[in-house]
Amino acid sequence: MCNVFLSSSRMQVTTKSQQMLSKVPEVTLYFWIIKILCTTVGETAADFLNVNLSFGLTGTSIVTGILLAVALIVQFMQRRYVPWIYWLTVALVSVFGTLVTDNLTDAMGVPLEFSTVLFGILLAATFLVWYLSEETLSMHSIFTMRRESFYWLAILFTFALGTASGDLMAEGLGLGYLVTGIIVASLIAFFAAGWKLGVHSVLSFWLIYILTRPLGASIGDLLSQPGSHGGLGLGATMTSIIFCGGIFLIVTYLSITKRDAIASTAGHTDEAKEKGGVWQTAVVLSLLIIAGGIGYHIRQAALQTPAHATASNSGAVQQTSPLGDLSVFRTITQDTIGLLDAGKQSEATARIGDLEYEWDNAQSRLKSKDTAEWTKIDGKIDTVLRELRAVRPTKTSEKSALEALLSVLK
Repeated sequence: MCNVFLSSSRMQVTTKSQQMLSKVPEVTLYFWIIKILCTTVGETAADFLNVNLSFGLTGTSIVTGILLAVALIVQFMQRRYVPWIYWLTVALVSVFGTLVTDNLTDAMGVPLEFSTVLFGILLAATFLVWYLSEETLSMHSIFTMRRESFYWLAILFTFALGTASGDLMAEGLGLGYLVTGIIVASLIAFFAAGWKLGVHSVLSFWLIYILTRPLGASIGDLLSQPGSHGGLGLGATMTSIIFCGGIFLIVTYLSITKRDAIASTAGHTDEAKEKGGVWQTAVVLSLLIIAGGIGYHIRQAALQTPAHATASNSGAVQQTSPLGDLSVFRTITQDTIGLLDAGKQSEATARIGDLEYEWDNAQSRLKSKDTAEWTKIDGKIDTVLRELRAVRPTKTSEKSALEALLSVLK
């Protein structure tokens, strides 16, 4: 009798599970467009809170963490996929995942190389436990709270890994966001073609998902940066407005048409028919690690070559900084102080953008000379940027930050 009762209970649970709708959207072109838009908006939102509103890295992390926790609670309370709740959660995960990497790099001084390896291992461990527990990593199988928990944890680590690897390429190795964007876009196209040609869909999906993070950052940087810095000059605010508008329109369309909703009967039948996922994963990851390692060492060797050494005709310039000649940064800082003294706040804010651009471009070269010294100056520059881009800047605080920066730009 007890066995009959248990059997009946299992049948009821199974039936109920089968009737549940998927908590995530179907993977369509809309999915990838919104994902990239959310990535860009997430990064600009973090910068706005950190710099413009002067929350600082810690304050921004706390605020975003609280908002993300609330969004996840609302998401888990749903019994089906609700577009605006799901994509709001993705945007907040994008911000928080980025901040996790930024905190390690900027606040704790952890090298991007270490962060990239760390988040790669954590993501791999998440996938391993998820697969051993559920026997699938499919997007079409998020029907239970446990699977959804694995799903969002994996999403968080993909953003952290994408941030670390993208920043390592663009800043740590000095490739810049445009070149990094081209490389990442090429990899995405390659994996998308492999997906169409028969590479396991789950492997292809998660690889592309990771890569869309640095791609979104590159697109945002290209649009927001001024023309003198190689961008289109739209600015962070206008870029955010455009991208938020795009997200709103697409999510509204999907909410009405439900074109990205997964039917309850979909399950993961398509993925279950696919074979070779394990060995394909092993081969692809091995190739990526080998190619990435080789590229990293080649680029590092190029950075160690003193091709950027500056000669002085008079020989009168004496370099006291272990980072070498920092005169370009001193000049910009002094120019900014002069503009503030003349009462030209907007011009001073624009000029300090040149400092941020030049410093980011020189990061890979300077940091390799003396990491501790670079980190000290980088912290001073962050303070200057925060003061000059504050919603209500004060001249006293701005000049104090600029003079503190000058004192370390020897």
